[in-house]
Amino acid sequence: MDIIPLLDRIGEAPAAALFGLLTGVTFGVAAQRSRFCLRAAVVDFARGGMGPSVAVWLLTFSTALVWVQAGALAGLIDTREARMMAVTGSWSGAVIGGLLFGAGMVLARGCSGRLLVLAATGNMRSLVSGLIFAVTAQVSITGWLAPLRDRLAALSVTTGGRNLDLITALHLPPAAGLVAGLAIAVLALTLARRNRIGAARLVFASGVGFAVALGWALTSALSRVAFDPVQVESASFTGPSASTLMFVLDRHAVLDFDIGLVPGVVLGAFAAAALTGELRLQGFDGPAPMRRALTGGALMGFGGMLAGGCAIGAGVTGGSIFAGTAWLALFAMWIGGMATERALGQPAPAPA
Repeated sequence: MDIIPLLDRIGEAPAAALFGLLTGVTFGVAAQRSRFCLRAAVVDFARGGMGPSVAVWLLTFSTALVWVQAGALAGLIDTREARMMAVTGSWSGAVIGGLLFGAGMVLARGCSGRLLVLAATGNMRSLVSGLIFAVTAQVSITGWLAPLRDRLAALSVTTGGRNLDLITALHLPPAAGLVAGLAIAVLALTLARRNRIGAARLVFASGVGFAVALGWALTSALSRVAFDPVQVESASFTGPSASTLMFVLDRHAVLDFDIGLVPGVVLGAFAAAALTGELRLQGFDGPAPMRRALTGGALMGFGGMLAGGCAIGAGVTGGSIFAGTAWLALFAMWIGGMATERALGQPAPAPA
């Protein structure tokens, strides 16, 4: 893919933002139509089931693994220089942050990516919770919560100044990631058939995973030809949500992939909902749900920054390149979510 003419025409920073926008639109459309959400899958699983939400999540996860690992084997995606792999990872941050994020997504009735999609369709509860999430994430980066985040993250870290590549650490062949993705896809499709999930929803669930691979491929291509250093990254919503908020508040902020990603998700989800007649205003059901939602948003904001990513950023995007701390964070999110759901009893059904 020759992107040099595009860079000559609009510049590197706008190109990065454009790639973020394309990734976000793809994600937004697919996530809205598939109703993809880690929280819904966790609640389903915690109640003793392997229902549609679990099947959709597994299909998204496996699709991301297959596309990203195939792209890496073909030389289209450079996972070695991915932002998540090129820095020291935090084992303690993955565990503590993952548990907090998992609890938060159950309280808020949606993971951060799902809240963004729902907000784009008119859900004011998700909009308010998402704003709390973004503000808390920013406070965790440079504000009052930053010292606490740093101390917790420093309790246990990876060695060698880089994150742990699970495939390399386990001495597996390069194609092992692709094989793992295909195996999980078989499981996902088996569950989908058992739950009678329609073909359209399955296609869109795969589209969420494809969006993750698209982000990796576009930023990898840009990093090869850009004059200035470019971070190789893909879909995530903790840091990008905070960055987008600051971009709106600070007229001196610069364009990058993250700045295009969040608006892209909103545009994609809004368009998908508008075309299917699913735009509608929704609010809080009362004071108690509002308190839970705001608390959940704050827990996800801090937990996501501590864990190195949200349910998408660590769970799918980081998992797709087999970053060690990402897989640990994802496991902790499942545990934190299930424990919170059990503590609450029988929560309201996952948002449609």
